[in-house]
Amino acid sequence: MTDEPLADDEHHHADVSGGWLRPAVFGAMDGLVTNIALIAGVGGGGVAPRDIVLTGVAGLVAGAISMGLGEYTSVQTQNEQIAAEIAKERRELERHPEAEARELAAAWVRRGLPATLATQVAEAIRHNPEEALRLHVREELGVEPGEQPSPWTAAFSSFLCFSVGALIPLLSYLLGFQQLWLALAVGGVGLFAAGAIVARFTSRRWWSNGLRQLMMGAAAAGGTYLVGRLIGIGGGLG
Repeated sequence: MTDEPLADDEHHHADVSGGWLRPAVFGAMDGLVTNIALIAGVGGGGVAPRDIVLTGVAGLVAGAISMGLGEYTSVQTQNEQIAAEIAKERRELERHPEAEARELAAAWVRRGLPATLATQVAEAIRHNPEEALRLHVREELGVEPGEQPSPWTAAFSSFLCFSVGALIPLLSYLLGFQQLWLALAVGGVGLFAAGAIVARFTSRRWWSNGLRQLMMGAAAAGGTYLVGRLIGIGGGLG
């Protein structure tokens, strides 16, 4: 007897409700681009390798803390706003259950459900307060009650990934190499690799996504390098 074949892997969806992917990707990319650009800027200004490392480490620590706190605050604020709207909807259901049932039925009719069936289902759902609340919130707010992302998960993901990303362009200096071009090259490899890894969660080609991140990082590094050169030259002339 053979086992039942499993469903096609393409029909299995990734978990998109955990709230970690966006801050992790944002943190890693921001850490890479920020410190690559920072190193390019101070390096272009002609500072010593030791000062470049100090600047890069300071940027890593400050940026990671800022990213973590920012993610926690933004996600927590969003969750509190959603909770307030859910509480408002709960009060409306308690005060005006018939009107809310008609509103839900009308929303389903607009989606293509026959009016009679929509009314019957909405009326049946009205007698299950928690399910009625869930459906109303999903229709009106576009969210599922109880499935909001964790602010702690977002903060930790952002903090950790920013730190890792910001560390990559510093690796060559920390290993004893003092060439600016080498640090920027290592950072470029990190950008390409990060973009390629992120493509795994999307439908984009890995090399296309990698090149996109590399070009954005190169633009940032080029701009700050030129600024560093201009300031360095101006300072030297003074």
